[in-house]
Amino acid sequence: MNARRPRDRQNGSVSTPPLDALDVGIEPADSADDAALVAAITELVNGVYVIAEAGLWVDGARRTDAREIAELIRWEELAVARIGGRLVGVVRVHALDAGTAEFGMLAADPARRGVGIGRALVAFAEGWAVERGFAGMQLELLVPTSWQHPSKQLLHDWYSRIGYRVVKTGALGELYPELEPLLATTCDLVVYRKALAARGFDD
Repeated sequence: MNARRPRDRQNGSVSTPPLDALDVGIEPADSADDAALVAAITELVNGVYVIAEAGLWVDGARRTDAREIAELIRWEELAVARIGGRLVGVVRVHALDAGTAEFGMLAADPARRGVGIGRALVAFAEGWAVERGFAGMQLELLVPTSWQHPSKQLLHDWYSRIGYRVVKTGALGELYPELEPLLATTCDLVVYRKALAARGFDD
């Protein structure tokens, strides 16, 4: 997961594999019993969120654990991205209701930034939803209320560019009261939605 990227022998620049070398798919349910894979996914997600949500949580708080990852794999809600068989990204996809799906836990290997892993994972999530007849996609973004977090601003800008719009903002404790005591700063949960099809989607 943290292997060095190949360098061009002529100019020493870091090269990246083409996007078509990226393989994304729902991880089979029986992979939940693969302890090494579960541990690798857990490490990837927690490592990404330590940076992406720095300053939001008390020391020692983690985005996920091996038990949750194994459950999501068993429920076939976890899509995994690989390059050459190596784990490079993950996203959770699941149904919210009859018309709306949701993606979350989006994490891409920071060592492969710029390859398009995040874009490919979101595209997969949206395709997964469309194939199952969902008319819209939702995501949630945790943001501090009294200061601007650089990673969260970048994500807001990116999600806005690819068609997501804010439909609700509320305190984290309204939806996840069990998480509120773990916050190091007051945060809102911002809900975004995107229409995937014209029929039956209502913000």
